[in-house]
Amino acid sequence: MTARNALFVLIPALIAAPSFAQSQSGVSEFTLDNGMQILVRPDHRAPVVVTQVWYRVGSSYEGRGETGLSHLFEHMMFKGTEQVPEGRFSEIISGEGGRENAFTGRDFSAYFEILAADRLPIALELEADRMANLQINDEALSTERQVVLEERRLRTDDRAEGRFAERYAAIAHPGTGYAHPIIGWADDIRGFAVSDLQSWYQQWYTPSNATLVVAGDVDPETVYDLAKTWFGDLPSRPTPAVHDPENLDPPGERRLIYRDEQTRVAQLRMGYSVPSFATTEAALDPYALLMLASVLDGGEGARLAEEMVRGSEVAAAAGAGYNPMTRLDSEFSLFGVPSDGDVEAVEAELRAQIKRLQTERISDEALERARSQLLADHLFELDSVFYQAMQLGMLETTGAGWETLDAFAQNIRALSAEDLQAAAKRYLRPEQLSVGVMLPEDQEDGS
Repeated sequence: MTARNALFVLIPALIAAPSFAQSQSGVSEFTLDNGMQILVRPDHRAPVVVTQVWYRVGSSYEGRGETGLSHLFEHMMFKGTEQVPEGRFSEIISGEGGRENAFTGRDFSAYFEILAADRLPIALELEADRMANLQINDEALSTERQVVLEERRLRTDDRAEGRFAERYAAIAHPGTGYAHPIIGWADDIRGFAVSDLQSWYQQWYTPSNATLVVAGDVDPETVYDLAKTWFGDLPSRPTPAVHDPENLDPPGERRLIYRDEQTRVAQLRMGYSVPSFATTEAALDPYALLMLASVLDGGEGARLAEEMVRGSEVAAAAGAGYNPMTRLDSEFSLFGVPSDGDVEAVEAELRAQIKRLQTERISDEALERARSQLLADHLFELDSVFYQAMQLGMLETTGAGWETLDAFAQNIRALSAEDLQAAAKRYLRPEQLSVGVMLPEDQEDGS
């Protein structure tokens, strides 16, 4: 999420007669001459439009001494241009009855507006202006640096969970840009100069590194014409080469024991390094991992709630999750809060649940429950115009490709119990595992 407390498409085509691809989900894709990608998904249920501009840069693109630069720059994007001084952008959108904000992730930086459909040109003009003409100065940097440092203090430095999460990420993602926090390390934030932000802007905020996503009550051809009007003449610049580590051999099980004087309740995090949509070698494997997470934690009837919380009562809370929309390898995650402080018992039970996925065929009933839950969640998200755009932008920016959206339901329906068992055996192995335990300062490692 972003410093501005923002949390947690697109259009037509080329020259005189735009040529474009349209998917079964109604998404149209275009590319301007300067390399800017445009995706449009019409949804005519309400006279509303969502505009999102996604840049392929986030915290995972940062090196040593640069951590937090993407997030801090998100703040700077609201500091104004010569044409639209600081504060005026938000005033214009608010005056039109709309909302705007932004968010930074590990793999992207994104900016959005929600407006009445006939106000789309206003959003595009404003976004094009700050893509090309942002003003960056010492006064603005000084102000936003303090805002970000305060945000870091409130969300991380003063919270036991935040301190634990940062330490866990360092062991769970060794050697990658996912090992440091999106908000950055405080020393790096304090050290940034105007020249650092100007360089970041020149390197990454260029049309060829951006995707415009527009969803709502729009016509793709019209969106294309508007996008070409406002963005088409902006010059593109080459972006730096990104030197990501190749997928390494499993580093072996890693373990963190962290004691914190402010916590009163022990917590456990476990995560297996697994492929994402972008890194998988087998197309169905990410869907199988989604299904496995749903078997464990897909509603009240799922295994962890049924067996660990309400059954044995070894845990006061337990859960599982998997996000396949990442540029690098992702994580199949588990967590547990012991009901009586016995972390070892919770870890043993979570390991037993993973072993069960590998050795027992999932019943037809459990399989269909997990499948139905995933499909229902997917359809619920797509009922929102904003999240239609979010899914397209995230899939495209992380390298999976927006077309993945079209294949989701079909691939979930195609999975068998045998597919899930095979994926559990292939990926949920000890050598892929990171374990993090947070304990009260005076508690021993066990119960």
